[in-house]
Amino acid sequence: MIDSHVHLRWPHDIENLDIIRESVGAERMCIASVADRQDINDNPALYAAKAAFPGRFYVFPALDHASYFSSGAIKTPSLVEQIDRAIEIGADGIKLIEAKPTHRKMVDLPIDGEHYEAMFRRIEEAGLPMLWHVADPEEFWYPELTPGWASAKGWGYDSTWPSKERFYKEVSSVLKRHPRLKVIFAHFYFLSADLSRAATLFEEHQGVHFDLAPGIEMLYNMSKDPERARDFFLKYSDRIVFGTDIEASHTIDEAVKRSRVVIRWLESDDEYRLPDGADYTLGPPEDGIIRGMKLPADALERIYSSNFVRLVGAKPRPLNRELAIDECRRILREIEALGSDPTVVREAIARLEGLR
Repeated sequence: MIDSHVHLRWPHDIENLDIIRESVGAERMCIASVADRQDINDNPALYAAKAAFPGRFYVFPALDHASYFSSGAIKTPSLVEQIDRAIEIGADGIKLIEAKPTHRKMVDLPIDGEHYEAMFRRIEEAGLPMLWHVADPEEFWYPELTPGWASAKGWGYDSTWPSKERFYKEVSSVLKRHPRLKVIFAHFYFLSADLSRAATLFEEHQGVHFDLAPGIEMLYNMSKDPERARDFFLKYSDRIVFGTDIEASHTIDEAVKRSRVVIRWLESDDEYRLPDGADYTLGPPEDGIIRGMKLPADALERIYSSNFVRLVGAKPRPLNRELAIDECRRILREIEALGSDPTVVREAIARLEGLR
């Protein structure tokens, strides 16, 4: 099993993430970075994890928007240069979160605009896979339907935010211009309530894949008609990859429960609720019933591992530690220029230098 979607912010959680990996039964994990206004991104921690456990962690770094945040006062490499640098360091793919509503407000530029065009062209040319977070659950645009935990994180959107359809329209434009892109859309592209639309997307764009990182609404939506969901998964089992959205800071119990919720849904025909003690982003057990699909072994094998291997590679790429340290030091200078706390990146540099 390969978990295609986990997160790491603090380097001191690297060992905990490896314990989680073993506890949930994953042979390897893919750590996805997140772009951020204060910390630039999580890339330094990802490189430290790849160095600490060679062969166990794929890494998908995020972009650096310090120039945008500083109105040009900080000079960053171009987006194309950032892609090339990530490849040289040993990145296995790239993580894009700029089409999540909160991050769109952070970098208020259309994803299909000129700012990103050369980057997508370079990613396509390089054959670099992308894990791409686009939009959010449709409930988040309706205050009466938005879960309390999501509202507390600022994930509730009114008319001042771009609509879900606006994001889909921009992404469609990118896919049409760059048909050879290898894309894994996070959280089932938030189309679990519209499997017909999901099927159309697969048919029109052969490089498009979905991951299963919950978004608990994904399981609830497809549990309304588990037979239809099962038929969809059987037909498109070569376009779906396993993922959990586990955080390296989770307790082992939280991580195992999150992983098992998805595994049970795929492997059994049980009807069940979330277990007590699941992490807060999954919500309380009384929110709904999950109905499993009991997929056959060949479909499970593709979803658990071979689809990801086909897109990303059988093994994580080796890390160029010297280049990783140089990149971390560059990010450190930007964080200091922004007046943010440099503790995370300093910890990552110390880990990388200690592993020389």
